[in-house]
Amino acid sequence: MISCRALTRRFGDFTAVDALTLDVPKGSICAFLGANGAGKSTTVKMLTGLLRPTSGAATVCGLDVSGDAAALKRRIGVLPESLGLFDDLSVEEHLNLTADIYGLPKAEAQTRIEQLLRALGLKDGRATFARDCSHGMRKKTSLAMALLPNPDVLFLDEPFEAIDPVTSNVMHEILVKAAQRGVTIFLTSHILSTVERMADQFVMIRKGRLVLNAFAEDLPRSIEELYFELAEPPMAEDLAWLGQERS
Repeated sequence: MISCRALTRRFGDFTAVDALTLDVPKGSICAFLGANGAGKSTTVKMLTGLLRPTSGAATVCGLDVSGDAAALKRRIGVLPESLGLFDDLSVEEHLNLTADIYGLPKAEAQTRIEQLLRALGLKDGRATFARDCSHGMRKKTSLAMALLPNPDVLFLDEPFEAIDPVTSNVMHEILVKAAQRGVTIFLTSHILSTVERMADQFVMIRKGRLVLNAFAEDLPRSIEELYFELAEPPMAEDLAWLGQERS
């Protein structure tokens, strides 16, 4: 469902993504992991048609990501890191706008919107303007917009960052059930304990280069151990002055 072959993106002399090759099967959840600045968001932008690769190739739903951007966007849902909300629109207005953009029939759109509002705990806040929403409400609104058109592939950039445990659990359940029904999910996250419980495939990059591509059953150690070993070794600096009595 997602296929990359030597996918590369350079910005001048800096290589953000370096010859990335991977495949993500239909109906699976792929956790795309790495430190800040490793190239995760750049990869997601290429796979969603927002950024053209410098070289290499990638397909999503069989569509070349460098080809017809409109055709690609009709097949995917995206929760961007920025969330992409408008301050002066309410939660429900964002969903109605999404339904109009995708040309959903009015009755079907209304049914889906009501279900999403209930499932994500947004029903009581449906009339709240985005500027007045908590971060959790904003993230759930953006996720609802990504889910509404019933995409074949979901791209989620840090879906579990800075949200409460209840919201995290609700999102986890929705995504697992979506994958079981055939939706392919490609997500970035630093919440390793959450993605370890849900992902089928783990891909790690470091400085734009692939350092791990394995399915859950083939992992030799916990994802946290592998992350610290391969993606972002922890700092070992001893702050010996911290806690000392002042003179």
